[in-house]
Amino acid sequence: MPDDLFSDEGDRRRQAAAPLAARLRPTTLDDVVGQEHLTGRDGILRAMAQAKLRSSIFYGPPGTGKTTVAQILCTAQQMAYVPLSAVATGIQEVRRIAEEAKSRWGMQGRGTVLFLDEIHRFAKNQQDVLLPFVEDGTFVLLGATTENPWVSLNNALISRCLLVEFHALGPKDMAKVLHRAWDYRLEWWHEGSLSPSVVDLIARRVGGDARMALTVMERVAMLADSRQVTEITESLLNEVWNDFTWYYDVQGDAHYDLASALIKSIRGSDPDAALYWMGRMLKGGEDPRFIMRRILVHAAEDIGLADIQALNVAHAAFFALDKVGLPEARIPMAEAVLYLALAPKSNSVVTALSAMDAALHRWPNAPVPDALKDKSYNPRAQEKYRYPHDQPDHFLPDHHVPLMMAGLELYQPSNQGDEPRYKGRLDAWRKARQKQ
Repeated sequence: MPDDLFSDEGDRRRQAAAPLAARLRPTTLDDVVGQEHLTGRDGILRAMAQAKLRSSIFYGPPGTGKTTVAQILCTAQQMAYVPLSAVATGIQEVRRIAEEAKSRWGMQGRGTVLFLDEIHRFAKNQQDVLLPFVEDGTFVLLGATTENPWVSLNNALISRCLLVEFHALGPKDMAKVLHRAWDYRLEWWHEGSLSPSVVDLIARRVGGDARMALTVMERVAMLADSRQVTEITESLLNEVWNDFTWYYDVQGDAHYDLASALIKSIRGSDPDAALYWMGRMLKGGEDPRFIMRRILVHAAEDIGLADIQALNVAHAAFFALDKVGLPEARIPMAEAVLYLALAPKSNSVVTALSAMDAALHRWPNAPVPDALKDKSYNPRAQEKYRYPHDQPDHFLPDHHVPLMMAGLELYQPSNQGDEPRYKGRLDAWRKARQKQ
């Protein structure tokens, strides 16, 4: 692999035939848009370009400039640039590059940048192979990922690298990227016109992904050529946009972010938002069973005993999905989402579990009282069990934990939904036990 980015005529021709996003790739930090917190005068990337390049993990949404910045920093430090994708490479390739990097230090006196795209795709044992080369300076590792590095990467690798977060581009920054591309349109399109609303629409629709924005613009121009028209219009954009509308990375952070948005909308009693996020996930190709598993859990976590029907409704929707499938199952799924969002909220079940964990930590081996033991194998137990159903109210104030745990209160009913009526009974029962 050549040391320089474009070291021969073949590379130049390849660059000329590359997609618009690659052809208009910034070549200096000043040209990078939307990452001023990193590229500004006091930004970490500016410091690395001017001083010493450190092994780093670039993380953030797609199309925010991670690959571009890696190339810019490598050029600024006059280092050899070796790009790899973790999807298509392995340990042997990394070791080969490390040997070449060592030779380069000896023969040329310059360092090597290993740019490892989608570094989260490396298994933990593959990540371990990188450690000695990063630590002894054999090469500078610049890893790129759209996932949370604290979840997807080894702690040992994180401790040896700087974490650099890239932000999604806002509409204003995205419009700047698109206007810059339009200024150079004669390099990728003919002399034509652009409807003023198109840039704003693209900027708002692409979710902060500059690469997607430029790809959309290029495809709209190609569609205009095929129709032999000279104006890029909103109508043409809408035709092209159908191919991009439901972009959704089922394996990436978008998967977890949208699931989080759905659940937090249910918890926040916002049925409109909850239904929207459910729709986004389904349109993006999410497994509907994953959605229903999350809804089942949160029927108990966020509603619980405030509305005991919530779990039943969620279970019924899951059953309907299993029996009829999509698209018909969208109806019971939507019913469950709306029911849960509209239901009274209580997290008393979750707080009771937390209290239970604390009690287990405090009393890990509390003995079972004699009265509660199984008499089939221990007929001579000293205490006799009293049967509550023999009493008029089907209640006895007997203790069901050892005396050292008397007064144990794990469940605290909320004042929401059905729980107040549980609270009255529970308070009376607890007072009766306190008198024993």
